[in-house]
Amino acid sequence: MNQTTPIPNRATLPILKRLIVVYKTWHETMPNLAKTSRYTLGEKIDTLFLNVIELIYAASFLPKEDKLPHLQKAIAKTDLLKFFFQIGWEIKSFDTPKYIAFSEQLDEIGRMLGGWARQAAPKDAPAPEKRGRD
Repeated sequence: MNQTTPIPNRATLPILKRLIVVYKTWHETMPNLAKTSRYTLGEKIDTLFLNVIELIYAASFLPKEDKLPHLQKAIAKTDLLKFFFQIGWEIKSFDTPKYIAFSEQLDEIGRMLGGWARQAAPKDAPAPEKRGRD
């Protein structure tokens, strides 16, 4: 009998649920950006959000041994999201409370991705170092 990976229910993927909540907030925020930022930085952030959602969703369907590359890409893109939000805050596209709210949520998603990646890593592979802020 063929063993298939069960189709994940979005409700059972807390990281995906959390990311979608953050994306919905972003989707409400983006039209309020100044035109100079909306079609440059805003589009970049929007694309990164969608890429991370896609990578996480795809990883949820893969067997454990195939998840790690998708998760590593999602982690890198989440780090880029945080970086572009910081740039947006520095150029005053976002006010401080909005920047803090997005940053905290993206930090939590990053921690969740890191935990998932550690679980997906082969047991004989060296554990990836936890990254912290210096």
